[in-house]
Amino acid sequence: MRRIFNMAEETKRSLTKKEVVKAFWRWTFFSHANYNYERLEATGLVFAMKPVIKKLYGDRPDEYKACIQRHMQFFNTEPHIGGVIPGIVLAMEEERANGAPITDEAINGVKTGLMGPFAGIGDTLWQGTLTPILLAFGISLGSQGNLLGPVIYTLLMFGIMFPVAYICWMKGYSLGKEGIEKILGGNQLQMLITGASAMGAIVLGALSAQFVTVKCSAIIKLGALKMNVQETVFDQLFQGILPLAVTLFTLYLLKNKKMKATTVMLILVVIGVVLGAVGFLGA
Repeated sequence: MRRIFNMAEETKRSLTKKEVVKAFWRWTFFSHANYNYERLEATGLVFAMKPVIKKLYGDRPDEYKACIQRHMQFFNTEPHIGGVIPGIVLAMEEERANGAPITDEAINGVKTGLMGPFAGIGDTLWQGTLTPILLAFGISLGSQGNLLGPVIYTLLMFGIMFPVAYICWMKGYSLGKEGIEKILGGNQLQMLITGASAMGAIVLGALSAQFVTVKCSAIIKLGALKMNVQETVFDQLFQGILPLAVTLFTLYLLKNKKMKATTVMLILVVIGVVLGAVGFLGA
């Protein structure tokens, strides 16, 4: 009986914390390393999980190949907060390797079902709120010639990013699908997202007003009088309307027309040159 028990223990395939953490670091640094519009982050996910997959299915070539193919399906989420999802998938693959009746559809269903919500959460909290706030702080220092601006921004960004991403990854692995669904269903989470969205919009609006500089150089002659359009109209009646118009136009091209950032930049340059040549825009 002791021998049978020992054999059962030997055949059980369990991931160590070191292996789970190794997968986390591979995901953190390489989730977008082979980013493409057919599979997006799928290849990064496979790279992150490769050592784990090899341990779980290495002596079963067919299952090993099937697992690789399973995770080459389209996958896209915010990589830090969304690291919860690969953590869950690790736990599911571990259970499947030990005989649990977990199907391909179940694993892919978790990924496709959660990647959208967590992308929304991560993008709102991270790119829409935290990053603009830290950038505003760093830029304000850098614009004054203080070299600590980019240094402080980098330290704060990575100092917050790595711990949050690590916690999300490990919680995903430990909690599993059921625990994550409970988190997503909470009312407090929605309140947090709404508040963060409002904060992000305020910060981005302030950044646009401060750093988007557009001035009208047109001068209208009324008999012997000369009216500076910028000073008389835009500064007095519609202060900040030109930077706002440029910002909204840029957003329209990026969001509604789905243009690339480089294309939008070229369009803005052409418009600026043309309006500058006719005397409407200037320093």
